[in-house]
Amino acid sequence: MRVPADTRGILNPEQGASHFTLTRHAPAPEVAKRIERHWIVSWDLRGRSPFTQHVLPHPCVNLVFEQGDGRVYGLVRDRFSRRLEGTGSAIGTKFRPGAFAAFVDVPMTRLVGRSLALGEAFGPDAQPQERDARNAADAAEHVAAVERFIAERDPGPDPGFELVSEVIADMLAAPPGMKVDEFAARHGLSARTLQRLFRRYVGLGPKWVLQRYRLHEAAERMAAGEADDLTRLALDLGYFDLAHFTGHFRRAVGRTPAAFLRACAAA
Repeated sequence: MRVPADTRGILNPEQGASHFTLTRHAPAPEVAKRIERHWIVSWDLRGRSPFTQHVLPHPCVNLVFEQGDGRVYGLVRDRFSRRLEGTGSAIGTKFRPGAFAAFVDVPMTRLVGRSLALGEAFGPDAQPQERDARNAADAAEHVAAVERFIAERDPGPDPGFELVSEVIADMLAAPPGMKVDEFAARHGLSARTLQRLFRRYVGLGPKWVLQRYRLHEAAERMAAGEADDLTRLALDLGYFDLAHFTGHFRRAVGRTPAAFLRACAAA
């Protein structure tokens, strides 16, 4: 089943849509607790100039196959850029925040800013899965192979992951301006305990995750033409002032909010 379009994290999605196609598919019920969705990106730029798409990734792990080779991508602190040229495709599985930690012995903190070959992450028993993905007749067969691989390794109930999931859902629904210690208190934890929990399961702390979701909201609203007043946008998202927002946005995205807004308008 296809998942409705959601461009959060794709910087300047209008421009990207003219260079590649993106489809998303819901996971099977038996793996939906761990997997948020599968996604497929394909492009055909033959006769056209190469295109670089910038992304502000979500706070989660992705398992990505391109040309039959699988890699596990950990959290990315700042902007991720991918140059597209010629023709090609990639198919990925997006895990829910904190969900991947149970499948490997690698600490999530060590995956931040890194990617691992499938065999490095899962060991030798990943070889049949990589072969099945390489030989899949179509995307549906590929997704089924990935889901079998994950279902076979699902360790079952995990209170730590379930608590992280609850806090993440709270972060996405809460009004702007809430602080990490407030989220911790709402879930019966100290801020230090919540920090340790996120580092174990997600790889980075709750403050970083909360800021990433704020920046997704900011970029989405600017790309949609809904944020001409950047000072108002900053305050709406819980920042102290425009300077505070500008500093966070520039470090993560690589340009100021004003420059990003101009680029979106030009696209």
